[in-house]
Amino acid sequence: MSNTIQEISNFLNCTSSILSNDTIEYLLIDSRKISVPKSSLFFALSGPRRDGHEFIEEVFNRGVTNFIVKKSFSNPQKLHANFLYVDDVLKALQQIAAQHRKQFNYPVIGITGSNGKTIVKEWLNQLLQPNYNIVRSPRSYNSQIGVPISVWQMNAHHNLAIFEAGISTVNEMAHLQKIIQPTIGILTNIGNAHDDGFENTVEKIKEKSLLFSSSEIIITNGDEKNILEIVNANSTATILTWGKSESNNLIILSENKSKQQTTLEAKFDGEKIVIVIPFTDNASIQNTCTCWLTLLFFKISNEVIAERMMQLHAVEMRMQLLSIPNNCVLINDSYSNDISSFNIGLDYLKVNAGDSKKTIIISDFAGIQNNSKHHYLQIIQNIKSRKIDRIITIGKEWMKFESELQAENFEVSFYKSTDDFFKNQSSNHFKNEYILLKGARVFNFEKINFWLQQKTHQTVMEISLTALQHNLKAYQKHLNPQTKTMAMVKAFSYGSGSVEIAKILQFNKVDYLGVAYTDEGVELRKAGISLPIMVLNIDSESFDDLLEYNLEPEIFSTSIYKEFDEYLINQAIQNFPIHIKLNTGMNRLGFDEAEVNELCKQLTSNKTVLVKSVLSHLVASEDEKEDDFTKQQIELFKNLSNKIEKNVGYSFIKHIANSAAIFRIPEAEFDMVRLGIGLYGVDSANINQLQLQTVATLKTTIAQIRKVNKTATIGYNRNGKLERDSIIATVRIGYADGLNRLLGNKKGVMFLHGKLAPIVGNVCMDMTMIDITEIPDAKENDVVEIFGGNISVQQVAKNTNTIAYETLSTINQRVRRIYIEE
Repeated sequence: MSNTIQEISNFLNCTSSILSNDTIEYLLIDSRKISVPKSSLFFALSGPRRDGHEFIEEVFNRGVTNFIVKKSFSNPQKLHANFLYVDDVLKALQQIAAQHRKQFNYPVIGITGSNGKTIVKEWLNQLLQPNYNIVRSPRSYNSQIGVPISVWQMNAHHNLAIFEAGISTVNEMAHLQKIIQPTIGILTNIGNAHDDGFENTVEKIKEKSLLFSSSEIIITNGDEKNILEIVNANSTATILTWGKSESNNLIILSENKSKQQTTLEAKFDGEKIVIVIPFTDNASIQNTCTCWLTLLFFKISNEVIAERMMQLHAVEMRMQLLSIPNNCVLINDSYSNDISSFNIGLDYLKVNAGDSKKTIIISDFAGIQNNSKHHYLQIIQNIKSRKIDRIITIGKEWMKFESELQAENFEVSFYKSTDDFFKNQSSNHFKNEYILLKGARVFNFEKINFWLQQKTHQTVMEISLTALQHNLKAYQKHLNPQTKTMAMVKAFSYGSGSVEIAKILQFNKVDYLGVAYTDEGVELRKAGISLPIMVLNIDSESFDDLLEYNLEPEIFSTSIYKEFDEYLINQAIQNFPIHIKLNTGMNRLGFDEAEVNELCKQLTSNKTVLVKSVLSHLVASEDEKEDDFTKQQIELFKNLSNKIEKNVGYSFIKHIANSAAIFRIPEAEFDMVRLGIGLYGVDSANINQLQLQTVATLKTTIAQIRKVNKTATIGYNRNGKLERDSIIATVRIGYADGLNRLLGNKKGVMFLHGKLAPIVGNVCMDMTMIDITEIPDAKENDVVEIFGGNISVQQVAKNTNTIAYETLSTINQRVRRIYIEE
């Protein structure tokens, strides 16, 4: 269903400038994801660090002609477009979605809680899909912005909606309730997530339960009596509960876990019922019980439920971006294939591929049996709008649309099954392209994922781009809004991969990037990075590249200044941007205090350079014992930079604060800060007040498991001594991958199946042995974590008498980096 821009203006009761009464089908908040510009409405959302109004001209130039903006916005470029002027752009977005929701009378499930929201939503979609045409939140679209975008997807072809709602503080859920207006509410659990946004747990439960204020039914865990009492007091809904106590509607009688599955026996309406699920962890069991009771409420027979429960699969909530052979990049988003998630995958492909060739491998869609021709034709138009080059379809349903696809001049291949694809395709058919893999579960696209990668080395480092963005915002919260941010992406972005990291930082509008050497900056420019880039270490051999690729050098000595000044004179170049490094106590690089007067004369003698910034480096900003010295550094930096500013006669950016100083030393903020290791989830100040998220996870797999007698030894030089008969696993990582040899002989551990396994014997070049005697259910090819969410990189660094910087940056580049986004 759609509305005209005039209808939206009338509903919002706002002032407007409407030149043509366009029909609006898409709500747009991201300038990167323009697919159907003529029928898109762009919301110029503003935050503490980014203002959507700055993108209006760019968005207009890409074909969008409908905008919702703040009342204060003027149209200096006289853009020939429709503008709606409102007090609050976010509120307008929410109001439009809430109005859209009112047009539909089918059941709407609203899910909230601290954990499990997305899992329950995805499992309910799997379990109810045969009975309903479902619209649901894409991925984790559960925020103040994500919820209205989700609800806007509702249309008359659906007959059930499932939306999740997440909040981080008070006074948020009421807005989401008005948008979702759930008829059925599900509360998964109440945990510690976002505790800092609430006074106490009671306040958190009350705020979350506001989602159910007009619901008819609420489904939750009845054994959590304190939660149940609060929900009961804040709602008139009928509450259905599951749990072990006799007071519940679904009474869980027993849980019997085997190696790969759990048998649940329960009583419902006086009858004993049984299901088996392919999971054994407690979180999955709880989420299953929530889904079980929900299906029983929908009057699905337990025989059908039991059959579907065994088909449940783990929900992969992340898109993976990884390099594969033949200079290709694979976007693996193959855990499900529905229209909403497919469109998100298309946008992700478009954003990351840029001008590169774009290929999609796509299966038939699940859950659109009703009016399927209409849906497939719309999908084809969505593919066309993203300018996809090649389409590979798998499934008999797609074959019905061969003429429509060929009419659009796509390069198209059709296969009736995944096996048919393998029989007729070679991985050499994929070269120099970005590939989106999107398949419904039944098509087993994970086989295509492994086949495309063609990698025997199973050690990988996962880089969470979502966590990186979270950490950036966590630090920026502590800055004045006008303070600029330089993100350090030197040393292969601390081992995380420079180009991919730089792309996400550029989108998040950091002001500068910092690299160590010129060739790092050249690589970023060749990858399409347009942000200003400061190069920390230059020499005369790199001067040509600095100019050719518009890189800004850090000038740290009189000799390098004179060389660069002479070079610029010879090139007849004036006002080339440079950054002046001052030595205030690090004694590594930089002009000393005694050299500043002469430097000022040099800066004003010719017009070859323009000082963009003056910087220095704090020696011990993370160490409270050195705060007096840090303050001396700051004072000296202030005096010297002011002297330079006075002599050159113009202002420039001043910066001295690193990650630790951003939080600990506000007076070091100046005009810009340099975010380094903190961006990657390592709190160098060790104050644990920023709630940083883990960005890098290093993992490998088990190559072999053997039983070893206690009289035997493990590894080189017989250094691995055993104290008992043991089970030893050999894993696929060694010091050639960057695993420090000091971790050998029980100095280090690895994480497997919820337990820590000590390293036994010396670390080898390509392999390492761990003791898994206490982990008897481990098997070959199981995934083992070296550091990440379960073992911090700081702990690994401590075990090797070094720092997290070194541990991260020394992971060899033969270890594949996989980029994931929630």
